[in-house]
Parts: sequence; structure tokens; C-alpha cells
Amino acid sequence: MDSETILVVDDNREIVYSISELLKYEGYQVLQAYDGMEALEVMEKNKVDLILLDVMMPRLNGLSALMKLREKSRIPVIILSAKTEESDKVSGLVLGADDYVEKPYNPAELIARVKAHLRRYHAWGGVAPKTDEDRIVNGGLILDKKQRIVIVEGEEVRLTATEYKILLLFMEHPGQVFSAEQIYENVWEEEANFTVENTVMVHIRHIREKIEIDTKKPRYIKVVWGIGYKIERYAE
Repeated sequence: MDSETILVVDDNREIVYSISELLKYEGYQVLQAYDGMEALEVMEKNKVDLILLDVMMPRLNGLSALMKLREKSRIPVIILSAKTEESDKVSGLVLGADDYVEKPYNPAELIARVKAHLRRYHAWGGVAPKTDEDRIVNGGLILDKKQRIVIVEGEEVRLTATEYKILLLFMEHPGQVFSAEQIYENVWEEEANFTVENTVMVHIRHIREKIEIDTKKPRYIKVVWGIGYKIERYAE
């Protein structure tokens, strides 16, 4: 099998050089670009298996380049982002990035991420899956288990720890109906009694206020009268 080709995109030439040398040592072919426009030009002329993409760049930034790339390709993209660019990491995942690595990066972690995404990409016959074990997507809802964040239609929403656990339970089991007692025992990890129904109902109402456009006509969390609650299953 021919060695895989990775495109490294960053306006910091020292970063591009250091990552390129690391990848070459691991046996990968490396292409380089220093802004989003150049990256797209390189993609037009070469077969690329994975992209390491910086966010803040001149001419065309990483997120804009990612949007254009995703119009025609599903190859794995790993965002390179500084810790101060939290919103950029979130935006990158929403726009179709497969992962992110924080700067300054750990070389061993970077190589591990690269290898993992290339394995998955080839296992899926050269078509990158849209989600991984750390991200659950249901319609316009994204729950990122690694970051413990929830994104609704591209906007991050703040949930309490308990609200997050309830939503996670639903999103891991779309379409399944849970009684108030089952929700309470799964989330609070205590035996339910006759008072838990009101407690669960209040938390469900708060979640709806944060994730639903119209709480009177909820799209996601539905009441199944006389039984409990469920989250509707939607395609990505």
C-alpha cells in the first residue's frame, strides 16, 4: 500500500515544518500550505488522505476553507487550535471537522489521532463517517462527550450537570421511552420514590427551554402520555 498523504495547513511556517518532519518520520507523505486558499489549490492537484488545518490564517481562514472542502470531500480533517480558541473548535466540529488538537500539541497524541482517523477513513471505504464515539448527532443537536458541551443549530447552549446527563441518556437511546423513575435512577443514581416525577419534569422543562425553538411544539424531547419521555430520532 502506498504511503498516505497528509496536508499540513498553518500560516506559522515553523509549525508546518515541525509537524511535517514528525509525519515524515512516521512514514507519511506530506504536502504543505500556509493559508486556506493555498490548501484548496493543493487539494485540487493532489490526492490527500487527511488534513491538519489551522484556524486563524490570512486570505482564507481554516473554517472557511473547511466549509468549501466539505462541499465535495469527506476526507478526515483535524483542526489545530490554541486553547484560547474554544469557539473555533466548536465551530470546526459543527462545520464538519473530525477532531481537534490543541496547540502546543503533544507529538505522540497528534500521531495517534492521525493514525486513528486514517484507520477509520479506510475502514469506511474512503468515506469518513460523520460522527465518532465522542460526538452524538441527532438532527441539529450535537452532544460532544469529550468536551461535555451541547450545540443546537450551530450555537452552544449551557446545561447544568444534571440536565446534561438527562440529555445524554436520551441521545444515547433515540426513540426509547423512559419513565420518570428510570430517568431519575439513571441520572441521580438513587432509588426512585413517588416524589421524583415532579423533579424530572422540572429538569425536562429547563432542557426544552434551552434546546427547543418552540417549547410549546418541541421537536426533540417528547412526552409519551402515561409512560414518560423520549427524544425523537432525526437524520444528520
